[in-house]
Amino acid sequence: MKPHFSAQTFDFLDELEHRNEREWFEAHKPTYEVELKQCMLTVIDALNDAMGDFAGDHVRPSKKAMLRIYRDVRFSKDKTPYKTHLAASWPRHGLEKTGGAGYFLQVGVHGVMVAGGAYAPQAPQLRAIRDYILDHHVELRALLAAPALRTLAEPLEGNKLSRPPRGFPIDHPAADLLLNRSWALLAMLPGDVALEENFIDLVVERFRALQPLIDFLNIPLATATPLEQEAATGRRRSA
Repeated sequence: MKPHFSAQTFDFLDELEHRNEREWFEAHKPTYEVELKQCMLTVIDALNDAMGDFAGDHVRPSKKAMLRIYRDVRFSKDKTPYKTHLAASWPRHGLEKTGGAGYFLQVGVHGVMVAGGAYAPQAPQLRAIRDYILDHHVELRALLAAPALRTLAEPLEGNKLSRPPRGFPIDHPAADLLLNRSWALLAMLPGDVALEENFIDLVVERFRALQPLIDFLNIPLATATPLEQEAATGRRRSA
């Protein structure tokens, strides 16, 4: 039987939405450790096993892949201390600190999000992606039009610029693609699917569909040198 979440997982998250305070969490921490944290680690292990066939450069220990449930409230008006969902991320090896494209999973009562790509690349990474697209836009369009991706993921929104980025030709065949500031695709599923025995299969199916795009984006991100990234930062602060 493949791992999935339990009704107790969602009961905890549902209650946490209404009792998002340290006293309540500490009193119920044993439930969190078993029904949420340990279950999430088991799910990540199963996903790692499957990803070894098509995304081996992204497989990582489950404890590193799982994101903390504790919120960083230092610069937020919302001071509630805990996230009300579980999440994990799989960046490419060697690009963990520089913003490479990767895989992402978020599980909550209100929905499951399976995502892949580069969500908010910093200026050097965004410049590297745009430079690469200039010569590979035909390949990129084919990847975005792939039937599996169009069926399983939502269309790319891209957090687009209102005008072409400075320094790029406005009449280039890839001009519309260069407007994108985000390169992440999302697949949204009902929260209840996380309770089903085929949950792992549903996530893996979407990870596989996202894999060609993620690999494409990581080509320029993996080959950009530190000097190129530093120079790009200076040129692209307005990106």
